[in-house]
Amino acid sequence: MRMIRYYLPAMGWVILILFLCTLPGKAVPSVGFLDMLHIDKVAHFFLFGGMVLLLAYGYYRQKGSISTRMLSLIVLAVTGYGLAIEFIQKYLIPNRSFDLWDLAADAAGAIAGALIFRFIGRRFLQ
Repeated sequence: MRMIRYYLPAMGWVILILFLCTLPGKAVPSVGFLDMLHIDKVAHFFLFGGMVLLLAYGYYRQKGSISTRMLSLIVLAVTGYGLAIEFIQKYLIPNRSFDLWDLAADAAGAIAGALIFRFIGRRFLQ
């Protein structure tokens, strides 16, 4: 039960992403010029990159180190979570659909989060 405290910020972030990504299509605001800039892809990038950072930070705090293999597993898990959300949107959420570009933004954000943690974050934690 003690280990859960390391992951509380990440769990909150996971729930926030689930909430935001499962809003019905009519509840998602549409702003013309922002839609042209694909601002939703930028949001996906930062949300999933942040999830990797928080999970990696929790793991690092719990274990004292994190291997490249574990960081890669976190990236795969976060990308899998993004894939699951896309299927949830397609089959369970009104007026939402599966978007391969959202998934690509999720994966790119996850990879960026891992790279940031590997090359920048760990320096601050040592």
